[in-house]
Amino acid sequence: MRDEAVNRVRLVFTLFDADGNGVLESADFDLMSNRVAAAAPGAGEAQQQAMRAGFTRYWNALVGELDADGDGRISYDEFQACVLSPERFDEAVAEFAAGFARLGDLDGSGTVSRPVFTGMLRGVGFDLPNIEALFEALGPDGADRVGVAAWEAEIRNFYAPDLGGIPADLLAPAA
Repeated sequence: MRDEAVNRVRLVFTLFDADGNGVLESADFDLMSNRVAAAAPGAGEAQQQAMRAGFTRYWNALVGELDADGDGRISYDEFQACVLSPERFDEAVAEFAAGFARLGDLDGSGTVSRPVFTGMLRGVGFDLPNIEALFEALGPDGADRVGVAAWEAEIRNFYAPDLGGIPADLLAPAA
């Protein structure tokens, strides 16, 4: 497992722990999906439902794989073990990535504008300089937009334990 992958997962755990209590719970994912939806107010109902379904699938995959005692809570160690195991988590990541990235395509063009991209990732809790670096790394076009497919692929890369030196690393600087 690459150090970059561990850094990415450590950061996303911290961001998803919306109430800061050191564990992930269903309410954290509800809060996060509400924040992201608020950051893309122009998204249609179908897009919002797909994004929320991605967050729900993500949570259900975690709790289904890891919550042996049924308390509805996932620790960082449990999270890392599951998220960095593609055979256990790829389907949930794929659904999450698709719903999240497509939420930003407000006009159906297959692209996401810089303000929407920035707002959505700020809604998750990423730092602005890191968001801007990622946007640039994804190669914005002349209209200052990035492709939904490229963003969706990079979200999946974010969870890949064997990848490093990728644009997603820009969101989680080395610890």
